[in-house]
Amino acid sequence: MGNINPEGIISVLKSEIEDYENKIQVQEEGTVIQIGDGIATVHGLNHAMYGELVEFENGTRGIVQNLEMKTIGCVLLGSDHGLVEGSKVVRSGKRAGVPVGDGLVGRVVNALGAPIDGNGPIKTDAYLPIEREAAGVIERKSVDVPMETGILAIDAMFPIGRGQRELIIGDRQTGKTSIAVDTILNQKGKDVICVYVAIGQKASTLAKIVSTLKKHDAMDYSIVVSASASDVAPVQYIAPYSGTAMAEYFMDKGKDVLIVYDDLSKHAVAYRAMSLLLQRPPGREAYPGDVFYLHSRLLERSCRMDEAHGGGSITALPIIETLAGDVSAYIPTNVISITDGQIFLESDLFFSGIRPAVNVGLSVSRVGGAAQTKAMKKVSGSLRIDLAQFREMEVFTQFSSDLDPQTKELLDHGNRLVELLKQPLYHPMSLHKQVILLCAANNRLLMDVPVNEIKSFTEDLVMFLEAKYGDLVNEIDEKKVLTDEMAKQIVNAVKEFKK
Repeated sequence: MGNINPEGIISVLKSEIEDYENKIQVQEEGTVIQIGDGIATVHGLNHAMYGELVEFENGTRGIVQNLEMKTIGCVLLGSDHGLVEGSKVVRSGKRAGVPVGDGLVGRVVNALGAPIDGNGPIKTDAYLPIEREAAGVIERKSVDVPMETGILAIDAMFPIGRGQRELIIGDRQTGKTSIAVDTILNQKGKDVICVYVAIGQKASTLAKIVSTLKKHDAMDYSIVVSASASDVAPVQYIAPYSGTAMAEYFMDKGKDVLIVYDDLSKHAVAYRAMSLLLQRPPGREAYPGDVFYLHSRLLERSCRMDEAHGGGSITALPIIETLAGDVSAYIPTNVISITDGQIFLESDLFFSGIRPAVNVGLSVSRVGGAAQTKAMKKVSGSLRIDLAQFREMEVFTQFSSDLDPQTKELLDHGNRLVELLKQPLYHPMSLHKQVILLCAANNRLLMDVPVNEIKSFTEDLVMFLEAKYGDLVNEIDEKKVLTDEMAKQIVNAVKEFKK
């Protein structure tokens, strides 16, 4: 007993007394009065906020969605197994959010940011709410840096800029996801973080995409967020917001991010299911009245910040699935009006072997030329008009046998352009290759090559130029310009290759 230090006891008592206040926490507790279909009606949580996380006694979490006079409506982010009338619910005091940080790169996570790839826990740097107000106009900067997709048809005719939102729209099985995946593969070595959000996809489809990304070393700069078809509707509803919060962490650090939402039609359906169960009134096509706000507040967060706010950007590629090419349905028209352009993929083109099946007439980029490299701008000038004329003339002349030389040339040139724009899956093109091919086509240097040999001819041509005119190729890639002198050099090189 003799060696007890009285000063030590006093200091312990002091700290205990000082910390006493902090240890008493009043936790507001509520009671479930009705539960079913992943929706719980709770009584007694009088101070709960909209969007707040609550925890049920079986460990399942929920998000507060309805605030009524005496009760609140919560959506469950998991199983309601073991929950009954009278089960206890406690407030967390924080809004629904996800862990964010560099540790997420290269991982596959669920909508709550927990790893599902079996590679152990993730070390994260912070916790961000999934919903955040989008940056104001003053904090933004105009979009003028290209986000190259590596797909010739898109980079030439509907260029996408960093900070833009370009919708990919079309029927099922027309190659929408392929365009997004190709764009992710093309960001290799460009210091862009990619976030792929899968909403309502089959788990097998997602596994295939992840293995493609791994095979091309694209997981080194990508995060995959999954809310598969087997997940409950509220989890599918929060997935795109979670993915955006992860992207915003990198944007705030001044990085460029590409985010793909695959797809927002299923997201709207999940939200509709949730809203109807929460007994909100249905509107057009049974969607709730705020379904436009659902997507507008999500896509508005994609932008390019000015230097004072870090200079980062988020480029969004939302995907929408149409039914029988109906672009005028409710959700497609909503998302078209929110985005800065759309790439419309057509089933007829896809089945006739034109892939990517981009419809030149209905696709548009509202940022367009501002985000195009000077080299690309120069060679792609007349491409859209040439293709549009060709399509028009093709329909007009399919029944006539004798054609005047001018029409025949227009059709021949059009056929070669169509062949040139065909591109196999997972083969994004570098800038120099795109410029060389378009330069050759514009100068009518492919007219004497048979249409069925265009592919092999152009492959050999690019290899020839890369081997013999390395300096020219590097200059296009590095300076992203094409002077008249360089264009002349390419034309001469093509002629030399032909000989």
